[in-house]
Amino acid sequence: MPFSYPYFHPAVTVDCVVFGLDLAEAELKVMLIRRKLDPYKGSWALPGGFVHEEESLDEAAKRELTEETGLESVWLEQLYTFGAPGRDPRERVISVTYFALLKSAGLRVQASTDAAEAAWFSAAHPPPLAFDHAKILEKALERLKGKVRYQPIGFELLPPKFTLTQLQRLYEIVLDRPLDKRNFRKKVLATQLLLPLNEKEEGVAHRAAQLFRFDQRTYQRLSKQGYLFEV
Repeated sequence: MPFSYPYFHPAVTVDCVVFGLDLAEAELKVMLIRRKLDPYKGSWALPGGFVHEEESLDEAAKRELTEETGLESVWLEQLYTFGAPGRDPRERVISVTYFALLKSAGLRVQASTDAAEAAWFSAAHPPPLAFDHAKILEKALERLKGKVRYQPIGFELLPPKFTLTQLQRLYEIVLDRPLDKRNFRKKVLATQLLLPLNEKEEGVAHRAAQLFRFDQRTYQRLSKQGYLFEV
């Protein structure tokens, strides 16, 4: 007979906060799904769902994200655990949350399974959200603002080739404050993590700026030596 504990077993879910950068609108976006089923049928929510018995938390997060939005091979990092009683009207549910960064907020998403619709919204001004997802989004924004300053995760939001102006706009949008152009460029160039390319912007009305790319190999090598990224 399998051993068991005589204690209450709460359900476990995973929820994903997916951010994307819209440089054209100078805004950080979050991907939401419209719920097809009760509770909160018709309301907007973060993509997620219940963890299956034979899968890990990471596997569940990736599966739910793919099932509800069509997104695959997305960089995910565990964020926080939410388990307040009453956060789900169905039963006691503990949610392990993740956040993800995409290089484009214009990436097409396709709703499926129990999601009626999937779309991008302003991360700073989202619609009313189901469950306690407003709190989860707030925690994810707080983590992103803190982490983007000491780890180069911001490059996950940019296209592979970018200008220094685009890089600065990324930081200004995420941190929600203006940055001094001269000081910012001095700092980021001093990191030695930007590779200048023999290419310039195309199709712009202003003077074409030089393009750069993030040097992931150099960052990994320097990290092993104790290097600390800071902007």
